[in-house]
Amino acid sequence: MATPTQETPNQAVKKNPVNEYPSPPFSRQPQEPPGLASEMNPRPDHGETSYQGTGRLVGRKALVTGGDSGIGRAAAIAFAREGADVAINYLPVEEPDAREVVDLIQKAGRKAVAIPGDIRDENFCNQLVANAVRELGGLDILVNNAGRQQAVDSILDLTTEQLDSTFKTNLYAMFWITKAAVPHMQPGASIINTSSVQAYEPSPNLLDYSQTKAAIVAFTKSLAKQLAEKGIRVNAVAPGPYWTALQVSGGQPQDKIEKFGSETPLKRPGQPAELAPIYVLLASQESSYATGQVYGAAGGSGNP
Repeated sequence: MATPTQETPNQAVKKNPVNEYPSPPFSRQPQEPPGLASEMNPRPDHGETSYQGTGRLVGRKALVTGGDSGIGRAAAIAFAREGADVAINYLPVEEPDAREVVDLIQKAGRKAVAIPGDIRDENFCNQLVANAVRELGGLDILVNNAGRQQAVDSILDLTTEQLDSTFKTNLYAMFWITKAAVPHMQPGASIINTSSVQAYEPSPNLLDYSQTKAAIVAFTKSLAKQLAEKGIRVNAVAPGPYWTALQVSGGQPQDKIEKFGSETPLKRPGQPAELAPIYVLLASQESSYATGQVYGAAGGSGNP
């Protein structure tokens, strides 16, 4: 097997996707939500040592919610290595993970802006965008990625409080942040929303979460039609099972963590680093004819 060299980028090295990353069984590892990637075993791969940019986003300004860990972290790292300045949002308790991301963005030679806060609050969402625009000097890429997922087996045990928190995190915040961001975006800008395979194949214990992920698909397709004449593209990514802090901190029961990802044809969960190139593509000019699309990445499971 070839090994990376200065002439051969990491992404160009051919590998067997079945055994490229860890497979189940995994150990039980409960965390309080929202969880920290730094405390997971094995630690997720966000592209920290592998992603190599080629200048596809030079000069762009990006805001990524949930940028401290998981899919948002992978996107933030990739954006920076492609030449973008990046602002990340996260909850204050996620500061240890966020500090690592800030350091990685800066090591890529780009400006990093850390904006902690709770996106379930409309006023904070407006301030988040205003701060990002001010610190970055504009906004070209918005990634609505932060999400809340807590497994509950029965509708009888699903509280209004949890329903409200899930909808505010996954839907209301996306609406508030996007509404605040659009006036700052110019033709060529890109909005990327994180949906899920749960929008198409909902699990019985994710009743509230799956509803929000289905709504994100509709939001994406509708908004894409609204903003097309402005030259702003809107797309979504619908991941399958990915090894992130969201899962171990209540997103899945611990007995399912032990075999997480085993039901996919590749027999393992995806790693956030494996999604980063999709976000880069949708953010870049290379996907200039793509809007209102949903890109699936689920290890061979059913998806768009």
